[in-house]
Parts: sequence; C-alpha cells; structure tokens
Amino acid sequence: MSSYPMIRLRRTRASAWSRALHREVQVTPADLIWPLFVTEGTGVEDPIASLPGVSRWSVDGIVARAKDAVAAGIPCLALFPNTQPERRSEDGREALNPDNLMCRAIRAIKDACGDEIGVLTDVALDPYTSHGQDGLIDAAGYVLNDATVEVLVGQSLNQAAAGADVIAPSDMMDGRIAAIRAALEGEGHHNVQIMSYAAKYASAFYGPFRDAVGSRGLLKGDKKTYQMDPGNAEEALREVELDLAEGADSVMVKPGLPYLDIVARVKQAFGVPVFAYQVSGEYAMIEAAVAAGAADRDAMVLETLLAFKRAGCSGVLTYHALHAARLLGA
Repeated sequence: MSSYPMIRLRRTRASAWSRALHREVQVTPADLIWPLFVTEGTGVEDPIASLPGVSRWSVDGIVARAKDAVAAGIPCLALFPNTQPERRSEDGREALNPDNLMCRAIRAIKDACGDEIGVLTDVALDPYTSHGQDGLIDAAGYVLNDATVEVLVGQSLNQAAAGADVIAPSDMMDGRIAAIRAALEGEGHHNVQIMSYAAKYASAFYGPFRDAVGSRGLLKGDKKTYQMDPGNAEEALREVELDLAEGADSVMVKPGLPYLDIVARVKQAFGVPVFAYQVSGEYAMIEAAVAAGAADRDAMVLETLLAFKRAGCSGVLTYHALHAARLLGA
C-alpha cells in the first residue's frame, strides 16, 4: 500500500468545492421532522422557559408553522399536546376524545396543507394522565401493560381517523405495535405508518419536554419500569426486532446524540429506516452554549445533524428543524 507523500489525504480537503464533492454524508431539509407543541386558545404563542426559542402554539399557530415547514422543505411535523389540567385524569380518557387538541390540530393542518406535509402523532398517555405516567397505574403506582395497550389502540384509531399519517407510540409498553397495527388494518387505515419508539431510554434529557406538555410537576415516581436502562444495548436490538415483527414501518432511538451507538447498531443489524430524536435536553444544551458565548448555533446544529446521518439515521426529530432547513436551503 502506498504511503506519504504519494498519498496525501489533505489533497481532497484543500478547497471548498473538493470537500463538498468528497463529502460522504449530506443533510437536507428532507431529513428533518419538526416537533411542535399545541395548546388551547386562539392566537396563542406561549414560550417555554426551559426550551428557549420554542413555544406552545394554539391550533391556528400550528397551521402557520406547518406552512413555514412546507416552504422550508420539511416533510413532516411531530405533534405533542399540552392538555389542560382539568382534562387530565387517572385513566387519560381525553386521549380518546375525537375533538381533543391533537385531533383538532391534525385536521387543521390537513385542511390547510393536505399532503404537502406529513403529520406524525405521539401515542402515549402522559400528556393526558393526572399522574404523568405513560399508562394506567395500579394502587401501588405500577404502570399496567395490557390495560394501557387497550387505551393506546383507541388513541391510535382516534388520531388516524383525524388524519394522522404516522402513528408514533412512545410509551414502551410490550405488545402495543402488534395491537395498534391490527386495529389500523381492521379499520381500513392501511397506509397509516407506525414509527415505533423502539429504543426509548429512561433518560435525564427529557426535562424540558415534560415542562412543554405540562407533565413534569405531575409525575409521580419515574419511568424506569418501562423505559430502557441507559446501560443496555443488546436489549435495544431485541426491542427493535420485536417491533419490526409486530408491524412497525420504522423505528426510533431516543434520546439522540448520547445513543448514536444504538442508532448505528440498529441500522447495521436490521437495515430498516431508523430515526433519532434530538430531545429537549440536547436542544437546551446547545442553546445554553450559544447563550454563554461558547458556541456558534449554526455550526453546532449542522454538525450534530451530520452526526445523526453518519450514524445511519434516515431522519431526525429536532426542535432546530426550521432553523436548520433554512440554513440548508440558503
């Protein structure tokens, strides 16, 4: 094998055109999914203190954001509701209300944008329960698996009927993908995709998200009996394998950057569409670094997105989606 000076790896790095030509991984706006928080009211923009630059929007504001996304080339939105306290309950029954916040936002986006943009909807009960857990609980506070799955199926059908394009179960209950897929097929929703949160870890990076959906102050205990232990990787592969067998069209790893090794292993093992969620804590760290003068936002956003793609992601859920899309489209 030849060596220096016959081989100079810096040759292809010497100019911008050459670096672009030899770049192995590209990020485009089409790789992005934009998470948005919907709240009650009209004309409401409610900034989230722990997520600087991110707000909760009333349905009319969500529609305006959808139009921004279409203009920027973003192909999909991910919706999360901030349910009013009086509509939360032990059993999360508001998730089954066909006129709840999520369903109204789905219909409004589809009425305004049609198939110009996809709508991905969260399936879990934590935005609807008075105790902040992702499912129904027993007297001891343990999250009940099978009883929860029954409600998740109803929630999924409710969202599909409203016009959701992708159902994204984030609850981590066993067996929910098979149950949801069977129900969607049974109701004629043959083209509604399932993007499973297959490897969702019990992470310290979710705090600002819980502020955004109003569950942080309500949460009793933790979620370690159903979300994954951060020390486990082989278990993630088992979770992914099961969800794919049960009918998931794509899978997600959450959080993102601290779990790029999991993204890479899932992609290598299964060769399926893998998505990652650059979660609220990751976003907040970038914004804190920018505010402290320690980093350049544009450079950090684009570099982290490249890292996701390099690890094997088909796409990334990120609160920086609109900013990144405008940078990439400039």
